[in-house]
Amino acid sequence: MDALLKIENLKTRFHTEDGVVKAVNGISYEMKKGEVLGVVGESGCGKSVHALSIMRLIQIPPGEIADGVIWFEGRNLLELDENEIRKIRGSDIAMVFQDPMTSLNPVYTVGFQIVEALKLHKNMSEKQGKVRAAELLDLVGIPDAKKRVDNYPHQFSGGMRQRAMIAMALSCSPKLLIADEPTTALDVTIQAQIVDLVIKLQEEMGMAVMWITHDLGVVAEMAQLINVMYAGFIIERGTAQDIFKRTLHPYTMGLLASLPSIDEAPGTKLISIPGLPPDLVDLPQGCPFYARCIYRKDHCQKNRPGLEEAKDGHYVACWRWDEIKVEGAK
Repeated sequence: MDALLKIENLKTRFHTEDGVVKAVNGISYEMKKGEVLGVVGESGCGKSVHALSIMRLIQIPPGEIADGVIWFEGRNLLELDENEIRKIRGSDIAMVFQDPMTSLNPVYTVGFQIVEALKLHKNMSEKQGKVRAAELLDLVGIPDAKKRVDNYPHQFSGGMRQRAMIAMALSCSPKLLIADEPTTALDVTIQAQIVDLVIKLQEEMGMAVMWITHDLGVVAEMAQLINVMYAGFIIERGTAQDIFKRTLHPYTMGLLASLPSIDEAPGTKLISIPGLPPDLVDLPQGCPFYARCIYRKDHCQKNRPGLEEAKDGHYVACWRWDEIKVEGAK
């Protein structure tokens, strides 16, 4: 199997008092070794839930991976027992979470938390682990790393905590790094530094990176391929050039139109997508974007489009993409 990661028909559900929340709805895609994939979409579209499903971190109950297969280097992660998945999690697949303030344990030093991963996955001694932890903190740009390794998380700034989380994720040289909105809680300058850091480390280490974000500007800079998600579905998938220059789905068009541009005249109003995403407890029968789509037809309301290949690896889930691509594409 050439793909590093291959997902087939993944469905993730949450059982609540209001009903079953259909958070991820039959998504399928592949990632190759060393590839950078951007996963974009507004809040609640299933980006993070699908990543947690890959890591087998969905809390059961109320959560449930209801269907699908997640192949990683030829092994179905959903069939592994807890001991087997623990060996892969943090070692072959690592994840950086979006809130550095709460991702680190406040009662242990930063170095201790990195050393624990090294002892578990690399069989290092305490002394070896501490030396390596200092090297990793230095690698991600923590100044005076040998001393800072004994600091507690509250002694680090938000940007430094996120760098420490990246150091922890990289400690075992993962083949796939999943970064779930890792710059959300940081200011713009630190965001740019973290993005540049991950790009640099990805190139040096040759690992695959999945960057989950609602910020299209970030993925334009770093991603080779992009999945656009909406209501738990992948509604468009292609190269960065495809998504930004040959846009096919009305939702993606709306996302791009809502981005500010330095070329626009002063006072130009941003375009927003009207309406709200569908209720994931009661998904519509047809296209999930129907209620907000300016190109909708009656057929779209009754029939849900599947993801089809429009051209050379550019996929879209829209009944009318061929009719609207000239009018809507930038």
